[in-house]
Amino acid sequence: MTTEPKAPAVVQRRRTERSPQSRARTGLADALRSLRLAAGLSGERLAVRCNMSQTKISRIETGRALPTVLDVERILAALDVPREVADELLRLARRANVDYASWRAYARVGLHRKQAELRALEHSSRVMRHFLPAVPTGLLHVREYAEQTLSRTVPGDPARDVRRAVDARMERQAILDDPSRSFTFLLTEQAVMWRRAHAEVMAAQCSHMAAVAEKENVEIAIVPRAAEVPAIPMNIFVVYDERLVTVELFSGEVVLRDPRDVAHHLDLFAVFMEHAFAGPDAAAFLRAAADGFLREER
Repeated sequence: MTTEPKAPAVVQRRRTERSPQSRARTGLADALRSLRLAAGLSGERLAVRCNMSQTKISRIETGRALPTVLDVERILAALDVPREVADELLRLARRANVDYASWRAYARVGLHRKQAELRALEHSSRVMRHFLPAVPTGLLHVREYAEQTLSRTVPGDPARDVRRAVDARMERQAILDDPSRSFTFLLTEQAVMWRRAHAEVMAAQCSHMAAVAEKENVEIAIVPRAAEVPAIPMNIFVVYDERLVTVELFSGEVVLRDPRDVAHHLDLFAVFMEHAFAGPDAAAFLRAAADGFLREER
């Protein structure tokens, strides 16, 4: 006689884990393996039921691969897991698919390491969509503007090696010359005009963005202040292909991998894009903005 599998202990605190997210991933892997064993299935048989490879099942159960929420749903359905157990594990899967890292933590190891992380992420992606309601992204910065954005803002900000971080940011920009990758930078007019630096630096920044907009694999679009948009530009976010989203906060960065979260941000991006101007109009706006800043300097 078979019995229903009991709810596994999905969250176990381990001293060696560094974050709630990594604990959630370990707990999820252990729980899925326990449920498969309780059901009397081999990894191969479960893989067939889920229409996944046996290698993927093995990587998920050993914690070497992070399953999406949809992956977990398919595995739980294949194992015919009771509803209350499934709900617990799906909550854990959603938690595991969200990462948070504070800027303070990045500063401790060096902000240049964050630039290296971004570079690796960009080199593993083909289509990148940047929503920039507050400030241009580092891929669009001139050096002087980058120095300003990476400098400490408030007393509580951690100390950082600005020069090294700026050098790493400038090196990242080489990827814009790779025609196999496409970039869309969607800014608000406010992001373009916000006085983050002196007028001369602002002029150089706007001129540089106008030049970048001429690259065949780059599109710069701008939402004008006069546009009536049925959404609120709350956060900077970047969508990498259709696999993950990074969202910037004042205190740090959140990474979302749940396909529903990714789809939601793609939909938001499309809404704002519908109200933007791009191409030659955006380049002309940026050049006019640069001229305006230069006139102030005179």
